[in-house]
Amino acid sequence: MVVDDIYWLDQIQPSCRSAVGDKAFYLGLLMQRGYPSVPGLVVSATVLQQLLAHMDWQERMFADLPNSFLYVDANNPRQLQRIAQQIQHAIQAAPLPETLLDALQTSMQSWQSPAVIVRPSFSLQPGLDPTISYRSIGLLNSHICRPNREALAQALKQTWSELFRARSLFYWQRLGIQIQHVQLALLVQPMQSVLAAGESQIIGSQVQVQAVWGLGQALLQGSADRYSFDLQSGLQTHHPGQQTYAYRVAAADSTVPLALSAWLPDVQTCLQLELLSSSQARQPVLPPVQLQQLAHLVQQVQTELGMPLALEWMLEADSTPAPFRLVQVMPQFGSLRRLGTQFRSSSALSSQHRLIGLAAAPGKTVGTAWLMQSDTEQPTDLETISAGSIVITAMVTPEQVRRLQQVAGIVTEQGGMTSHAAILARELSIPAVVGVEQVTHLIHSGERVAIDGDQGEVYWGDFNLPSDWQKPSHSEPLAVFATPRANADLLTTGQATKLAAPRTPRTRLFVTLSQPEHLATVATLPVDGVGLLRSELMLLDLFEQRHPEVWLRQQPISEIIEQISQRIQPFAAAFMPRPVFYRSLDLRSHEFSATASEAHPHPMLGMRGALSYQFNPDLFRVQLAALKQVQQQGYRNLSLLLPFVRTVEEFVFCRQQVEQVGLTQEPQFQLWIMAEVPSVLFLLPDYVAAGVQGMAIGTNDLTQLLLGVDRDHAQMAAAFDPHHPAVVRAIQQLVQTARQVGIACSICGQTFQHTNLLSALLEWGITAISVDPSEVELVFQAMQQLYETSAGLDSD
Repeated sequence: MVVDDIYWLDQIQPSCRSAVGDKAFYLGLLMQRGYPSVPGLVVSATVLQQLLAHMDWQERMFADLPNSFLYVDANNPRQLQRIAQQIQHAIQAAPLPETLLDALQTSMQSWQSPAVIVRPSFSLQPGLDPTISYRSIGLLNSHICRPNREALAQALKQTWSELFRARSLFYWQRLGIQIQHVQLALLVQPMQSVLAAGESQIIGSQVQVQAVWGLGQALLQGSADRYSFDLQSGLQTHHPGQQTYAYRVAAADSTVPLALSAWLPDVQTCLQLELLSSSQARQPVLPPVQLQQLAHLVQQVQTELGMPLALEWMLEADSTPAPFRLVQVMPQFGSLRRLGTQFRSSSALSSQHRLIGLAAAPGKTVGTAWLMQSDTEQPTDLETISAGSIVITAMVTPEQVRRLQQVAGIVTEQGGMTSHAAILARELSIPAVVGVEQVTHLIHSGERVAIDGDQGEVYWGDFNLPSDWQKPSHSEPLAVFATPRANADLLTTGQATKLAAPRTPRTRLFVTLSQPEHLATVATLPVDGVGLLRSELMLLDLFEQRHPEVWLRQQPISEIIEQISQRIQPFAAAFMPRPVFYRSLDLRSHEFSATASEAHPHPMLGMRGALSYQFNPDLFRVQLAALKQVQQQGYRNLSLLLPFVRTVEEFVFCRQQVEQVGLTQEPQFQLWIMAEVPSVLFLLPDYVAAGVQGMAIGTNDLTQLLLGVDRDHAQMAAAFDPHHPAVVRAIQQLVQTARQVGIACSICGQTFQHTNLLSALLEWGITAISVDPSEVELVFQAMQQLYETSAGLDSD
């Protein structure tokens, strides 16, 4: 059964559970009971313990690491990162037993697979919280490699290292779990190209399914088909996804474009993207017969194990008697999402009280539904909504969000992840789920509602929730943690984290802001300034539900200039002498209650950005005068970003206005443009010749214009992909061209959670990166680690 601490899935015994981890244990149990499963073997948790025990540690605190407590200050990110790097580097440098590699290599040869995947499978010591198994899904990443000795050794070490990443150490510390209580085994499985893959779980009487063409890696793109199958009535529902390409296992000698390999190393060596034909993209991944077959398989497995669980499966291309094969089994001990009938009342409708949307703003919260009629609510009505309510509405504008700071959460039928309303909800730490179909017809005022802004889920009706879903008050100060997606609901716990100032690398880290709340705390973060101050969100309260053009006509110009300068001054003061880049108004008409210039505009391509200043120069000039007034107060750290610049002529007009006001007389002032319209890709040298001193790549608008996808359209969310090869190549060209013409180039948007893309940006020579406050620590630590790794390679 055991050869050098290797366990085959079909031979695992109950006594081996702690050695192989929960994930491998339950998959092996099902395999032995005749359920179709992907084969595999497990490297015992003992191997990692022995590896750590025999290392020659330089620091005494690691001397007895497998058995002793590892004391980590979770509120000291610099120490956390240093400890994580030391342990990870030691694991990467440690030799593995030759007998182990020999046995693994022999096993891989018997599979005859072009690639293998190494998955973490851990168990906790008895007595610890069993819900941690499902709560930690996604914390430790899997790694794909070629089936050769060297590649597998590297993948094993990378997966072991996941246990000691800064975010993992932070996670265990928050849960009060010591490292020696976590027994980490590794599940190694062959990978083959398959027809389809997906995930399934039972909620009430409903089997919920996500399915994609090709390998399951596409599930991370949010483009999956969604199905439900009622086990009592047999009723099926299908919500089509927006998948445009599938993942396949690449042949051993295949290569991929540099733009992909720079940020997806697994793609470079093991996987390849295959563009789906238009007919396949429109075709349901699972026809009704296969959905029924899968649903009954999931039901049988859950009955067999006697517990709620989630299954990952794959669909074989051939027509075998059992086309579905189980890839992973994830027990859901105590899970809110997977408790089925225990989660709901026993009514026939109980299983239907779960809706899926887009996770627009992180956090989990519970409250009473307040149905808002978007077209009839007055500003004063919004401010009277009781604290703790969850607003249910067709759509919400930034102005409305600004007046809803007292609510517990927001759910909308329309909107996208990058809409200004979603951005503002994130900055104000209001959990939000957008793009939820028919929510205003299904949920009524007064009903109890729970929303999960991390997963994009909405529950209502009769349910029980864990205490950690209760969201703290917005009045508490901001805190920033190492895992923004997993810990976003902790962003207002009252423990502000002050990080050490960064070194001075060639790439600066900026913060993106629009609201003055928590400004003093945000200014203590390790940032080099404000890379993007969103004026249209910062000035919302001044407009008072009027279009800015109307607002401009109804007040004396001197008062307007004073009001704008009063809004800008606190940001300049908080970050002095660090730069603050003020982006002038970019008025997207659908985000205001009235539009002065256009009767029926397209919200994305209407009269917005720099072009609008030529038609209404007064609105631009009052902003310039306000900047000049703040400048004259002694705050010389202000610069200007021009939004949505389409042509060089638009920039020249704006530059002339800036010069007339006298802003350029201050040596530190710089005039930049937003690189959002694809024309900038081809005209950047012309812009520089006209006087552009720098640019900021706006990935949200650039993505929608390159791919032809409305960023605010909920049903097109899956097609809005800022990591699409076309977008990545455009960013690369902009950064490298900026270096050639000698100007600064920053980037802002929602694209930096992927460390490999961040690495590519640094390699290309990006001069600055601007992120939301909740992402500062994550990106800061990733940048530090990348620079330290680069320095280590340079010294070798």
